[in-house]
Amino acid sequence: MSVKRAIFLAPFDELVDPTVVAELARSAEERGWDGFFLWDHVKYRPPVRAVADPWVCLAAIACATERLRIGPMVTPLSRRRVQKLARETVTLDHLSRGRLTLGVGLGSGREAEFADFGEVVDPRERARLLDQGLDRLSALWEGEFEPAPVQRPRIPVWVAGRWPKRRPVKRAVRWDGFFPIDLPEPSALGELVDEVRGLRGDIHDFDVVVEISPGDEVDPWEAAGATWVLTGFESQPRRAEVHSAIEAGPR
Repeated sequence: MSVKRAIFLAPFDELVDPTVVAELARSAEERGWDGFFLWDHVKYRPPVRAVADPWVCLAAIACATERLRIGPMVTPLSRRRVQKLARETVTLDHLSRGRLTLGVGLGSGREAEFADFGEVVDPRERARLLDQGLDRLSALWEGEFEPAPVQRPRIPVWVAGRWPKRRPVKRAVRWDGFFPIDLPEPSALGELVDEVRGLRGDIHDFDVVVEISPGDEVDPWEAAGATWVLTGFESQPRRAEVHSAIEAGPR
């Protein structure tokens, strides 16, 4: 298979310790996985109780591995100070020697982490702040801040969107990849890939990312146009469950 495979999990509850997450990432690298991505939340609905900072966990992963592509999937720019995010991403890009991918999106409106902390709740305003933030972030990467990222022309940006909404597709084609969430079947991904191709023309340098459950078939998603297939877990991943999926291997 030419499609790349990754582990995708929430650093919550049983996996709240960054050293545990880093150990799992090291095991994934040894078993031949291509990436390791983390949910980005400051709070989550019950029964989740403990939440780790994904950026600290990603730094631990960067130090524990040499080859895996890593990143947050996804960080809502509406609740981030762009200048701080620019410093974090460039520093992590250097720490990982050019292995960071930045996943971005509006964030889930189903969580209380926006309203409870006085963040913007309205999805249209969050979308405006996302677009504004991405443009500003790109400018900071391109020379307003030093050092520059290791990766050129920039750190890859994957934009998330929830099926069947189409506005995120138009946003994603300006960047480096699209991560559609809640796809019902591979044919839906095929529709989106056709739309991306129509908007971009050439998609050979554009990533299409999907999430599956442990044990699901990868081939149908690759046939539909996925370039990355992430094996994901529920909001309270168990260490033994994740370890078992890692040991089963990416192929």
